[in-house]
Amino acid sequence: MGKHIYIVRHCEAQGQPSESPLTEKGFAQAETLSDFLLNTKIDRIKSSPFLRAIQSVEPLSKGTNIEIELDERLTERLLSTLDLPDWPEKLKETFDNLELKFEGGESSKEAMNRIVSVVEEIFQCEAKNTVIVTHGNLISLLLKHYDHSFGFDSWKRLSNPDVFVLSTSNNEVQMKRLWREE
Repeated sequence: MGKHIYIVRHCEAQGQPSESPLTEKGFAQAETLSDFLLNTKIDRIKSSPFLRAIQSVEPLSKGTNIEIELDERLTERLLSTLDLPDWPEKLKETFDNLELKFEGGESSKEAMNRIVSVVEEIFQCEAKNTVIVTHGNLISLLLKHYDHSFGFDSWKRLSNPDVFVLSTSNNEVQMKRLWREE
C-alpha cells in the first residue's frame, strides 16, 4: 500500500500578512474541511506557521487528537519585497520562467524545491497519511513539479480551501483534486 499526502490550501483569510486570521467564513470552512478529512486515517499534520494555515487545520487536529507540526518551508512564497501593483502579471511570468526572481523575492524554482523537499521527506517517513496545510502559490508550484501542465491559470482556479492528494506506489506519484467548491 502506498502513501498519501493531502495538500490543503488554507481557508478564507482576512489578509496576506503571516498573522492574518481566518474570516468568519474561513472558520466555518475549517470546520467543513475537518469533516471532509475526518473519515480519512490521518497519521500526521504539518502546517505553515502562518496563522491562517494553522487555524484552517485546528478543527482537524482537535478531532483526530494529532498535534500540528509547524514547518517554515511551508510558508507562502515571497514574490518580491517591493510593492508590485501588477503582481498577477509578475506571478504569471514566474510560471513561464521558473528562474525569474524579483527584488527580495524567491524564484518559482526556489519555492518549488522548498515544498518538494517537505513532500519527499514525508514520502520517506513511516506515516502513511499526512496532511500538509500551506498556501496557494506554493501548492501550485508543488503540483507543477508533478504535472508540468499545472500553471498560472490552474493557480487562478484554486479555491480557499482546496484539497489535493499526492499518492505514491511503485515509486510513482499521482495527484488528484479532492475538494469541490460549495
